[in-house]
Formats: sequence, C-alpha cells, structure tokens
Amino acid sequence: MTERKPPGVEFETWVDKQIREATERGEFDGLSGAGKPIPDIDRPRDDMWWVKKKLREENVSLLPPTLALRKEAEEAHAEAMGARTEAAVRRIVTEINAKITAMNARPPAGPPLNRMPFDPERVVTQWREHREGTEGE
Repeated sequence: MTERKPPGVEFETWVDKQIREATERGEFDGLSGAGKPIPDIDRPRDDMWWVKKKLREENVSLLPPTLALRKEAEEAHAEAMGARTEAAVRRIVTEINAKITAMNARPPAGPPLNRMPFDPERVVTQWREHREGTEGE
C-alpha cells in the first residue's frame, strides 16, 4: 500500500477503500489468527503490553543476573527434589553449580548472589529423604 492519499478525499474514506480493496484481492486471507478473538482484548489497557509480551516470549528476565540466578537455583533445587533418579539429581545440581560458580567468579552486575554451590551429597540425601516420604502417596 504505497499509494498516497489523494487530496480532497477524506482520510477515513481513503483508508476504508484501501482495506476493502485489499480484502477483495484476498490479501488478508490465510493470516494467522483469522476468525479468532483478539488475545487479551478484555484486559485493562497497558501501554507497555507489547514489551511485556515480547519479554515473556523471549524468556527475558527483568531481574538483575544475580537475582535471576537465585531464583533459578531455587527452581533447580525443587526440580532435584522431584527427580526420578539419583543420576538426574546429580545432573541438575552439577548444571546449577556451574552457573553459580561462574557468577561468583565475576563482579556482580546487581546485588551479590550470596549463594554457594550446592553440596551434591547433601542434595542427594535430601532427595532420598523426600522420596521416602512421598512413596506412600
């Protein structure tokens, strides 16, 4: 739609004409979401909706790296407690420990991490105790 609005033609009329003609040519056929409700249309208006949506889609954290890693460490520990095998617990702990060690080795970009790597033997012991406590459920 590179055509310019002719002088003397009302803007809305010109826009409506462009849309109608494009529709008649089938230029809107096959668009994703056709015939579906607009997502979040009933939500309160938020000028930053598109930024927040993009951050969610890209899995970008608004937290400083150290706080994001604290959260990730808590999630990793919970994941280890729910693991099915001891090998899985050790893999989870090894992966998060590598991230914690790397973060502790560089100057913080935000608040201090204040997190030491997990002791794999301690986590495995906790996992065993947790597993024994939930086997009857």
